[in-house]
Order: sequence, then C-alpha cells, then structure tokens
Amino acid sequence: MSASKPRLIGLLKQIATEAASSDMANFLRLHRRWFSSLSMLTWPWWWFHLILLPVTAAASSDGNNVNSNAAPLGTYCRSYCGNITVDYPFALRAGCGHSGFRDLLYCINGVLMLHIPSGSYRVLDIDYAYRGLTLHDPGMSDCYSLLRSPAGLGNGFAVEPWRAPYLEPDPDNVFMLLGCRADSPLFQGFPSPEGKHLPCRNVSGMGCEDYYRCPAWDEGPSSRRPRGSASASAYGVVSPPECCALEFGAIRAINVTHLRCEGYSSAYSLAPLRAAGPGAWAYGIRVAYSLPADHQGFCGACRATGGVCGYDQGTDADICLCHHYNSTSNCDSADASATAESSSEPSIAPKPSLATLVGAGFLLFRIILSSTS
Repeated sequence: MSASKPRLIGLLKQIATEAASSDMANFLRLHRRWFSSLSMLTWPWWWFHLILLPVTAAASSDGNNVNSNAAPLGTYCRSYCGNITVDYPFALRAGCGHSGFRDLLYCINGVLMLHIPSGSYRVLDIDYAYRGLTLHDPGMSDCYSLLRSPAGLGNGFAVEPWRAPYLEPDPDNVFMLLGCRADSPLFQGFPSPEGKHLPCRNVSGMGCEDYYRCPAWDEGPSSRRPRGSASASAYGVVSPPECCALEFGAIRAINVTHLRCEGYSSAYSLAPLRAAGPGAWAYGIRVAYSLPADHQGFCGACRATGGVCGYDQGTDADICLCHHYNSTSNCDSADASATAESSSEPSIAPKPSLATLVGAGFLLFRIILSSTS
C-alpha cells in the first residue's frame, strides 16, 4: 500500500489542477482512474468516494451556473444564450431582472425560448434600445407557405392577465387570421357578416388585401385565393372572409383555437420603413415590453451605486443586489443591512471554487492515509 501512495497523491494533484483549469473532460477522466486505483487498496477506499463525489457533482453543474468569483458583480445577472444577450429586465436565473418577466425566458441547447400560455416561441432578437422582442412561431404562415388545419395551427399570442401590462405585441404588428368559421367570436356582435363593420382592417399599411397576392395562396391542387375582388374578400363581403387582419389591441388575445380559425400569419413594420409588397414584409411577432411607472428610476439608481437590479422572490418587490447584501433602494442606502437577511434571494457573496473543494478533499485524504500507515 505504501508504494501506491505517491501514485495516488500524484493523481489527486492532477485532478486538482484540471479542476482549477476548468478542463472538465480531463477532470472526469482522471476521476475514473482515481477510483480504479483506490479499488486495489485494502483499507475502506469508498470513504474517499464520499469526499470526492460532491466535488464531481459541483463540477458537473458548475458550467450551468454563474460563478461569482469568475464574474464581476455587474455581470452577475447578465446571461447569454446563443448570440443573444439576456439582460435587465429579462433574466435566466431566479431573483434577477424584473418580476414581471420571471419564468419567461429559457435557454435550451443554445436557443432562447419565450413561454406564455399560448405556447412557446423562439426569440430571434431582443432590442433593448427600443424595448422590443422578435419572436418566431414555427406554426405560423408567411407569404410563401400557408399552414392551416381544421383544428387550428400556430400559437397566436396570449399572455397571463398579470403579465399583460408588461408584454404585448407592438401596435404596428398585424395578425392575419386564416379560415375562421362564421361562428367565430371575431364576427359576433356586428350588424351583418356582409357589412363593412367587421374588425378586419389594415394595420400600418399591411392587411389581407395585399396578403392575398402572396404565392402561398396558389399552393395545392386548386387555388385558395378568394374569388372576387381582394378588397371585398378582405373586409367581409365574402362571408366569412378567408383572411381577417387586425391589431392585437382589437381583441387583446390571439388564440387560434378559441377563435375557431385554421391558422394565422403575423407581420410587423419597422417605421419609418415600409416594405414594398407582402413578399418583403417582416414575418414574425414583434412584442413591446414596458415597466410600471412606479419603477422608473429604481434600476438606474441601483446601477449607479454599483448594484444589480433584481427582485425578491417572496414578495416580487424590487431589490438592488449588492456585493454582500440586498437593498430596497440602492447600494448606498442606510436600509441595506436591514434587507440582507429578509430577502428570499441571497446576497451575492463568493462561493468556494471547484479547485478549493478538491484541495480540501486532497488534504483530508492525506490525513486518512497517515492514520492508516
């Protein structure tokens, strides 16, 4: 056994070195060699398994968590998913960002996803300057492909009532609902289906009158393009219209199934640009986000004093995350120490690194070897 001690100690030093360099592949490979060598010892080698196993678990999860030691406080809540920066008021970790956007974004295999009651959408872009998100729904039609089904295809857009003040489609975003039945809630409460008082209308110069000119309407064994003038078909003379365009504010929720439609398309305009024709429209959902009026100035004051903007997970109240405490105003305020223990989100304090854990295990192992000599 004494001859194997130097070899085991040397191997453990290698493990500590790999842990410090964050080379996870070599760390796990050396870990397996370590247990293989331990199994040949006569003393209860499994004791050390209890020491190193938590270290291995920490190593496996360390890549998915923010290491306070590795990043300054200013980047504690900032994340990246693919090539998209996730920053305030959004966040990927609990307690960061604004509470109105909690449990909203998820990073799945490098793809940023937004989840609301109507479904999940891929986030293509977050525009912090103009406070907007661009979403893609794989079940949505565009100018070159109509995705329709009697049961309804596509998510539409509907958020929880409590989140509605913070998140809704941009006023320049047009939703074009396709193949809605005559008994759809869209057409109820109007004088007559043949009248021109339906909610269908152009939005920012985009609507069904132009959308009918898309190549997608010529797909299939026979053209699905409405007969008669495009204008008449778009505004209700054809009952029910094959396409009904409207802005989100007209009905406050785009639920394709509830509205008894076969599918939908969505396009948006980035003013002052106006695309020439439906083939050049920007297809997708442009969502505007906002913060409550009573929140104005809080995050600016927090950041100005070196803090990070977050929220209390128990009360949803605004919290300024400081280095060793949390504050309800900013990192220079007198009430900072009082909130250090009351917040459900712990203050940002250094965590022991993986190399430290391995080093502690190494020291304990030397003590065990000495006692068994």
